[in-house]
Amino acid sequence: MSLPHAILTALLEKPSSGLELTRRFDRSIGYFWSATHQQIYRELGRLETEGYIRTLPAEQPARGQKKSYEVLPAGRAELARWTATAQEPKPLRDVMLLRLRAAAVVGTAGLEADLRRHLELHQVQLAEYEEIQRRDFPPGKDTPEDRLRHLVLRAGIDLETFWTRWLTHAIGELGELPDR
Repeated sequence: MSLPHAILTALLEKPSSGLELTRRFDRSIGYFWSATHQQIYRELGRLETEGYIRTLPAEQPARGQKKSYEVLPAGRAELARWTATAQEPKPLRDVMLLRLRAAAVVGTAGLEADLRRHLELHQVQLAEYEEIQRRDFPPGKDTPEDRLRHLVLRAGIDLETFWTRWLTHAIGELGELPDR
């Protein structure tokens, strides 16, 4: 049930139309919780039906005008309840790790090239996160809200750092194995 909570969070940060919300997902929340535009629009309808959000009144009635949404007190209460609820960590499920395990019994053909491709993708993502950090979190920007948002970004930076280091190590190990 995390998508509705991601939407409530985004709308509490800034009331938005569905289109604005999908763009914000593409630029921020989507880095760690992805959703298609269709899923977001469907969830907006559910949240409105459940009384968690409402459509803001239009400044001027016009046909085809985009709807903007805001969070109602019940939505804020639901988000606070969810935030305070304990959750178990999710086990790591990564297809690359499973492929390496399988390679132990069937051989490593094709793996090195894909490991290198993954390394490049993680390096690009790490560079993007580091740029966001430079741009959005300069020294002295340390309100409680900024610090919590920065923690989320730091998690992304730390994960990408882990993957780039691990993949570099894995490529080295693979290079030292006898041909299989």
